[in-house]
Amino acid sequence: MISLVSGGAGFIGSWLCENLISEGHEVICMDNFITGSEKNIEHLKKNKKFILISHDITKPLEIDEKIDFIFHLASPASPVHYQKYPVETMLANSLGTYNMLELALRNKSKFLFASTSEIYGNPAEHPQKENYWGNVNPVGVRSCYDESKRFGEALTLSYFRKYDTDVKIVRIFNTYGPRMQKNDGRAVPNFIIQALNNKPITIYGDGMQTRSFCYVTDLVDGIHKAMFLGVKSDIFNLGNPDEYKILEIAKKIKDLTKSGSEIVFCSLPEDDPIRRRPDITKAKGIGWEPKTSLEMGLKETIKWFKRVF
Repeated sequence: MISLVSGGAGFIGSWLCENLISEGHEVICMDNFITGSEKNIEHLKKNKKFILISHDITKPLEIDEKIDFIFHLASPASPVHYQKYPVETMLANSLGTYNMLELALRNKSKFLFASTSEIYGNPAEHPQKENYWGNVNPVGVRSCYDESKRFGEALTLSYFRKYDTDVKIVRIFNTYGPRMQKNDGRAVPNFIIQALNNKPITIYGDGMQTRSFCYVTDLVDGIHKAMFLGVKSDIFNLGNPDEYKILEIAKKIKDLTKSGSEIVFCSLPEDDPIRRRPDITKAKGIGWEPKTSLEMGLKETIKWFKRVF
């Protein structure tokens, strides 16, 4: 079996490549390294089942091998990155998705689109189920990501309806773990780097906004199950249903790092969601739910950040 992972040198993509190789797949990892890093896949390069292709997802791709599975993860994913690369983000999730779907069509590949909880925007429904349409600002600073992912979902389902392509969509909620970039801009790496350096831990808003945090290996297991156990056109929320206030996360990281950092508060960014929590009933139907506790996951993540940075 040959699997292609676009964005395979990214935080989640690199863990997925590792997971697939462990399951016996030959893996073609494709990345243009805007936000991915070769360090994430350095340990895979000597593996005979691993091939690295440096390629821009927005350009058509010709591959001689017959591709069995396509996991399309290529896109900047953190607010810092997609606001730095707004046009690139929109093209990765629109034109890039089109190119990957065309490749799937030619190869009769099974296709999985990595979407996001951001398609729900600042949700009026809580927790969020897959049939919720969302509450998104289509022209706000986050829209380059939110709306391009929504377009990517629509295009993916269009290929199913028109060509009967075997597609699945996963909506990824907040994920954390080793291989996150220290300048990622998201809460967990921000708080860990600040705490380890005894710098002020900065919280945007009053810290009462909530998120659910899923450890990366749990998330990758969910992606794997969605591809191989889901049926055509399935959509799955993948995330941890345990809900935490951002202030709770900051305090927990401060305690786990034994940091002397003070916690400070800054203004809330535009369109930042107030609540975010997945309903994972559908994912449980294919045998998936997170196994890693927040404390265990944070300890592993802190250990990695200490070693690398």
